[in-house]
Amino acid sequence: MTRIDTKFAELNAIGKKAFVTYVMAGDPNYDTSLEVVKGLPAAGVDIIELGLPFTDPMADGPTIQLAGQRALKAGMSLEKTLEMVRDFRLGDDTTPIVLMGYYNPIYSRGVTQFLEEAKSAGIDGMIVVDLPPEEDDELCIPAQKAGLNFIRLATPTTDNKRLPKVLSNTSGFLYYVSITGITGAAAADASDVAPEVARIKAATDLPIIVGFGIRTPQNAHDIASVADGAVVGSAIVDKIGAGKSPSEILAFVKSLADGAHSA
Repeated sequence: MTRIDTKFAELNAIGKKAFVTYVMAGDPNYDTSLEVVKGLPAAGVDIIELGLPFTDPMADGPTIQLAGQRALKAGMSLEKTLEMVRDFRLGDDTTPIVLMGYYNPIYSRGVTQFLEEAKSAGIDGMIVVDLPPEEDDELCIPAQKAGLNFIRLATPTTDNKRLPKVLSNTSGFLYYVSITGITGAAAADASDVAPEVARIKAATDLPIIVGFGIRTPQNAHDIASVADGAVVGSAIVDKIGAGKSPSEILAFVKSLADGAHSA
């Protein structure tokens, strides 16, 4: 079992929904980013999604794109992202970390080398948004053989014909994208999400975590109440981009966590 599997088992045992956060590694700089990431578990975060900065983030809106640009400008790289995970693990060996990004930096590193380094650093799973199931032999299967969860995205356009393919070889959890379009584009609506989660749950035992368009504690509560948990990314990255202090950012995260956990 990975840390992700263990975390969901623990949450299920106490009837609690998962709260997941996304932050871009190295935004706005290494030290500030590491301080925020280190503070996330105490703020109520169950799973950390750590963005891997990339020059062409096609699935992301302006908020995440700018975060990636800030991180890259500050010298962030795949190597330094792995270094950040290692630094985090010096004080926390239980909180799951999911690396979220695009395939190009991983391909450039070399899949075998990357997987060895990722596992050694303390990464538990990956979301690689530009690798479809048809390319599973490229990274998904090797990742799972290395002991890492490979987490897939499903969207409102993932119909019942496509869904089995999306679920194949997926592990850890399924990330349901609540809206069509890019990150940060619209607000998630629990009434729209609920039937989609039910449809997907009929096809899998994996936890269904819902992200995109969740910006307030009430929104986090509403979405978590119809799924196994909620993901918040752009709303937090907005605070980082606005220059808020780590303590201010973590206070905001705690309010979101409280909302999700009250579901």
